[in-house]
Amino acid sequence: MKSNSLVIISNERIFRQNENFFCENIEMKSLPEGLDNFHQITYIARKSSIKRSHSINLKEIKLSSNIFSYIFSILKTFKIPNVKYLIIAITPYTFFSFLTLFLFRKKAFLWLRSSGHEEYKYILGKWAIWIYHIMYLVVTSYTNVISCHERLFKKKHHIIFPSQLDDNWFKDQKKAPLDKIRLLYVGRNNPEKGIESFLEIFNQLKINSELSIVSERKKLKIKDNRINFLGYGFGSSSLIKIYDNCNILVLPSFTEAHTQVVVEALSRKRPVIIFEEIKYIIGDRIGIFTSKRNVKSFLETAEFIFKNYASIQKNMSKNRLPTKKSFISQMSNILSTNENFN
Repeated sequence: MKSNSLVIISNERIFRQNENFFCENIEMKSLPEGLDNFHQITYIARKSSIKRSHSINLKEIKLSSNIFSYIFSILKTFKIPNVKYLIIAITPYTFFSFLTLFLFRKKAFLWLRSSGHEEYKYILGKWAIWIYHIMYLVVTSYTNVISCHERLFKKKHHIIFPSQLDDNWFKDQKKAPLDKIRLLYVGRNNPEKGIESFLEIFNQLKINSELSIVSERKKLKIKDNRINFLGYGFGSSSLIKIYDNCNILVLPSFTEAHTQVVVEALSRKRPVIIFEEIKYIIGDRIGIFTSKRNVKSFLETAEFIFKNYASIQKNMSKNRLPTKKSFISQMSNILSTNENFN
């Protein structure tokens, strides 16, 4: 039974084709769809003119082409009885949405999935951090904060671990191909994701290896014939096969919180290499290895994993990974409470 009405306010760009809607970020599909089992969902997002990958199955999706229609969509939700609001991330659009809610004394939850301070730094430069910080201070002061890592918000708040893992991710485990080092990168190619800097490292590796990339190709300069560009927008069954065909996942990001690709790789018992900047994401999880951001250190780490693969995989069986079901359930329970941390 659905407990109450919930308006989800997102900066996601969504493409509309007739009565069908498509987004790029899989969580921006699965989170609203999952919460729709417990709440009456209205989803407010931005309009995209570019076809996106993932179809969204929701009845109430409101798209806006500019900030004025975006705010107007929020104002129209005020007539919904006993409505609650969930703001996803802090961006200029969601910041002005928060100000609107605050002006009309509407209480909201804030879902922090990553560090905006670090993302602004790597995308726009150090000068832009203060812009985000002002928005961050204002929004977090008057919302109930939910995050996926304690480093994202220092005061008391809810912490839950996002996941897209269903039962299929744990079934029919395949033996990893160990004929050579088979690396995999899954993610965007934004500056903070570090894929361009990792390509420079990979091009210098003088070992029998290959790298498969699941991402958009834009801006990526691929000259090495050992690199396989697979595209993006895969469903879970196709992604599982891609993970199974590699033996090490590489996450070269400069900043992360609780990245989905790590739990995906661990669920298929594929070790992960990260770099020192994000070693804080390891926690108590087994199978994640840290490298310095240079050829020598990366090669030593990859070869250590390759030589000890069987024992590493055995230890990885001890991991207790979050699932999509538990994530959605925890999020819904928090949104259903009246607890106020501010």
